[in-house]
Amino acid sequence: MTYDLVVIGSGPGGFDCAVEAAGLGLSVALVEKDFLGGTCLNRGCIPTKLWLGATSAIEELHNQAKMKIATGEIHIDFAALQGRVQKHLTGTRKAMGMQLKKLGIDLVEGLGSLSGEGTVSIATADGEQKIEYKKLVVATGSKPIFFPGLEPDNDCVLDSDMFLSMETMPESLIVVGAGFIGLEMAQVAHRFGAKITVVDAMDRVAPLEDPEVSKALRSTFKRWKWDILLEKRVSGVRTVDGKALLTLESGEQITADKALVAVGRGPVTQDIGLEEAGITLQFNQIQVDEHFIAAPNIYAIGDANGQIQLAHAAAHQAHYVAAHAAGKIDTPYTSGPVPSVLYGAPEAMRVGAMENEAFLTDFDTCQTSRAQLAANPMAQAHAFTQGFVKVVWSGGKVVGITAVGHEVSRLTTAATMIIQQDWTAEDIHSIIFSHPSLDEALLMALKAERKDIQ
Repeated sequence: MTYDLVVIGSGPGGFDCAVEAAGLGLSVALVEKDFLGGTCLNRGCIPTKLWLGATSAIEELHNQAKMKIATGEIHIDFAALQGRVQKHLTGTRKAMGMQLKKLGIDLVEGLGSLSGEGTVSIATADGEQKIEYKKLVVATGSKPIFFPGLEPDNDCVLDSDMFLSMETMPESLIVVGAGFIGLEMAQVAHRFGAKITVVDAMDRVAPLEDPEVSKALRSTFKRWKWDILLEKRVSGVRTVDGKALLTLESGEQITADKALVAVGRGPVTQDIGLEEAGITLQFNQIQVDEHFIAAPNIYAIGDANGQIQLAHAAAHQAHYVAAHAAGKIDTPYTSGPVPSVLYGAPEAMRVGAMENEAFLTDFDTCQTSRAQLAANPMAQAHAFTQGFVKVVWSGGKVVGITAVGHEVSRLTTAATMIIQQDWTAEDIHSIIFSHPSLDEALLMALKAERKDIQ
């Protein structure tokens, strides 16, 4: 049988693409070498959020205790938590499989590779299987990457996959890399009482965010008595005598029960026949055109094309590619503003342009307005008043929104829609913001006095 569309990879991009294409009437096969759901469901976003959610009461109690209105302790059964995570993942995968079956999508389990024009070879448990396609989508996702000397050993030196599969939480943890992955996992370990050391070669934590956000995050982590070592290069980390031993280029050494190496992720694109099929790779990223076409009849979406490593971006690309493959659309892809969120406590979110980005349109006319969370009743109710919401304006329109503090992820969708709709000052009262709500911090930031960006 020749399928209208074959999708390699069942993460947020691949799975959604298969489902959308089947809904548009295409015959579809989905190839997956591991578990349905890919990294996000099984070894990334979802397990981490289950950890953060299960331990959030610890931070909530801590904040209320600082106000001298609550005392006590919360004990989390880590083994039970891990059991719940696995139960949730298993149930989600089962539901995904049932959806594929209902839509008539054939799931082929095994490692897929391109093996000639219009053909995919799958190394299955029962041997090699070949399927033919009219069009193909490569959605193979990403994996942790490492610099020399930082390779995990699955003993005391771990990558994010290994960290999420631990049976016990360490009493001390070194985190190499102060990006979102490292900071979210460090927060969980902190809530279990671990002593945290964060090491990064950059000059601030969350270096891709607004510098004010980085400053606010670092201030919180320092209050938690984390050791934050910035502008420090690591020459190596290894297991020595049952401990993680990290050595800086300066010669200084740090030990802990475990070390988490979270310095980045790279596309999974090697050794699956891509270049032989005429696909161009640059730094292992699949090069695509404005329709996500990498070669005749072959698309690449999500982390594999390296444009943006976010699950929701992959899912959005998937919707477009399914429609394009079905002949429902032929215009170039446009994503609109893509939101980004750091989860935990505090949280950080941003969408659109940041104040420190010099490539803003009409930069000379750019302004910012802001509101402090201390003025928000919901932040006060949860005794977590540090943080702010900042709005970036250009040409009289909202072009960026950034926030850090208590549950600011709740503002993400509203912020994205505001930027997508090119709000001006006249649009601020076009909808009703509920009271009391965290959303009012966004409203206050939109209404606040604007100041020119210097």
